[in-house]
Amino acid sequence: MSNAFGGEKPLGSGSQLDVSIIVVSYNTRDITLDCLSSIVVETLAASYEIIVVDNNSSDGSAAAISRQFPEVKLVALDDNVGFGRANNMAVQEARGRRILLLNPDTIILDHAIDRLVEFAEENPSFHVWGGRTLFPDGSLNRTSCFRRMSLWNLLCFALGFTYFGRENPIFNSEAYGGWDRDTERHVDIVTGCFLLIDRMLWDKLGGFDPIFFMYGEEADLCQRARSLGAHPAVTPDATIVHYGGASDIVPVDKRVKVFKGRMTLINRHFGWPARTIGHVLHLIAPLTRWCGYGMAAAVARNSEWRRNAEYWGAVWKRRREWVNGYQTYRAEAA
Repeated sequence: MSNAFGGEKPLGSGSQLDVSIIVVSYNTRDITLDCLSSIVVETLAASYEIIVVDNNSSDGSAAAISRQFPEVKLVALDDNVGFGRANNMAVQEARGRRILLLNPDTIILDHAIDRLVEFAEENPSFHVWGGRTLFPDGSLNRTSCFRRMSLWNLLCFALGFTYFGRENPIFNSEAYGGWDRDTERHVDIVTGCFLLIDRMLWDKLGGFDPIFFMYGEEADLCQRARSLGAHPAVTPDATIVHYGGASDIVPVDKRVKVFKGRMTLINRHFGWPARTIGHVLHLIAPLTRWCGYGMAAAVARNSEWRRNAEYWGAVWKRRREWVNGYQTYRAEAA
C-alpha cells in the first residue's frame, strides 16, 4: 500500500508512516498550493501523509486545496486558532512515527523531506531535526534555527549590536552569527517552518503550549524538549525555500506578534531577576531603533531610514499589546 501522496516506500500491515507532514494555512492559497505541489514532486523515498489545517482563510484556500489535492487530509476551521493550536489539532489525526511541521510559504528543494527523514534515521538520539532555508533568490535565510534567548543576546539586541555585527558570533549569538548553516550542528531551537520531531516526544511534551498564538511556540517546545534529553540539530542537506511572514500583511502587526511571543518566552523560561531585566531590555529595543533611525534620517535626509524610524515608532507605541506577553489563549478573527 502506498501512502496518500505517492511516497514510494511500501507499508507493511500495521506499519506506521515515516512522517506526517503538517501545514497550517491562513490566507496563503497560492503559495500553499505551490508548497503542496513541491512536496509531491520532491518526496519519493519516505512514506508520508499530508494534513492541512486552514485557519478560516478568506481567500478560498480550503476550497482550492480540496479541489487540487483531494488526497490531503484537510481540516477547515471556522475560527483562526493560531499556529500552535492548529498544529496540535493536526497531530491528533497524524499516523506518522515522526511529525514534520512545514510552513505553507515554503518550497521543497532537492528531496529535502527525504533527506531530513534520512538525517533523523541516522541520528535518532537527537529527537528534533531541521534543515537549511533559503530566500526565493537563493540567498541564505538564517531563520531556520536560533540560540535560546539570554540576557547577553537581549542586551546586544537592545543596543543594536546585532545590527552592526550580524556576522559576529558574539554580538549576534542568538542568530548564530557567522555560521551559514552549511554544516551539521546542534542548535537550541529549530524553527517551526521546517521542524521534524519524534511523535512520542511530541506527545510527551503535549505539543505546542496553546498560549502562544503565533511566534515563539517552537522555541518553547525545543527548550522543553532539551530538558527531556533531546538534542536538536540541523543539516544543510535538507534545504527548502522559505518566503517568511506570508500570512502577515502589515509588517508592524508581525513584529508585535513576534515581540509578544518573545515576552512570553521570557516569562516562561527566565527566573527572577533575569525576567525583569529581560523585560526592560526588550522594551529598550524598539525605542533605541526609533530614536536612532530618526536622528540618522534627519541628518542624512534618508527616506529609508525615516521609514524605519516610523516602523519602530509604531512598534513602541503599541507596546501595551506585547509587553506582558500572552496571558491566556484567545482566538483571533480572520
